[in-house]
Amino acid sequence: MQAGSAEKPDNRQAAIESALRTVATEQAGIAALAEAFANGLAKPFADTVNIVSALGGRVVVTGVGKSHHIGSKIAATLASTGTPAFFVHPAEANHGDLGMITRDDAILALSWSGESAELQGIVRYSRRFKIPLIAVTSNEASTLGREADVVLALPKVAEACPHGLAPTTSTLMQLVIGDALAVVLLEAKGFTPNNFRDYHPGGKLGASLMHLSEMMRTGDAIPTVPLGTKMPDAAMVLSNKKVGCVLVLESDGRLVGIVTDGDVARNMQRNLKDIAVEEIMTRSPKTVAPSMSAGAAVAYLNENKIGVLVVVEDSRPVGVVHFHDLLRIGAA
Repeated sequence: MQAGSAEKPDNRQAAIESALRTVATEQAGIAALAEAFANGLAKPFADTVNIVSALGGRVVVTGVGKSHHIGSKIAATLASTGTPAFFVHPAEANHGDLGMITRDDAILALSWSGESAELQGIVRYSRRFKIPLIAVTSNEASTLGREADVVLALPKVAEACPHGLAPTTSTLMQLVIGDALAVVLLEAKGFTPNNFRDYHPGGKLGASLMHLSEMMRTGDAIPTVPLGTKMPDAAMVLSNKKVGCVLVLESDGRLVGIVTDGDVARNMQRNLKDIAVEEIMTRSPKTVAPSMSAGAAVAYLNENKIGVLVVVEDSRPVGVVHFHDLLRIGAA
């Protein structure tokens, strides 16, 4: 070490201890929230579910500061799981965006103190037009709590911030109560993965929810040969179709076996020109339905350590899906 230089202290352990304190504090907040359901929170939560379920309009989520960011996420989660919702910033509401809220809607207002001055305009508007107002706050006796039709009173717990200032545990509890509401409504509506996919057509999530029927190779792209085909002819089909396998069919089109690149390689020492496909094929190969999702297909390939899926209906192949097809659409 050079003269006059000082070694910097290693603060990694202190950082880890701080992180663990944060996790423990926030875990305690979630535990307190769970306990609150047994101590008065259950009824207003059920009332909230009933109000939202009966809506002819949308859930309008609002809040300022960190509640703004949490509220935006809650609105997005509701909307993506079948409950129409959007976020309105209370400051913008006071300058015209109140016109976005109709009498068919309900307002979900987030404020830890319940005294956020920016919320006054939207609260007054809800009272004037008899729009259901649901408060998410830690202070049921606050201005927001007194005006609300339903109060989801969150337990007062310690923030993870050592100064008790930065919203941390409190915003996590807001997020959890919003997720709980979204999931209850999702289940009540019978919301399915297909419904979810309608709202998530992009990215890896959208790709993983595609059905194999939408992406499988069909028609002439399916490598097939009849029983009794000699291996040189089957190898030609395997080479031309570039799927990594050949499907062997009965005369009525039913699938009876599969020959893969690996089967050919393992039998190279034999005189393949005199061998028929049934001598080396795998009988009763694994098959899947056209309705299988791409995400499930990836898991199935990995679980069975195979590279190609044979898609069948009534024991007859209607398509094939190679692992590379799943990579191409972004599902794998």
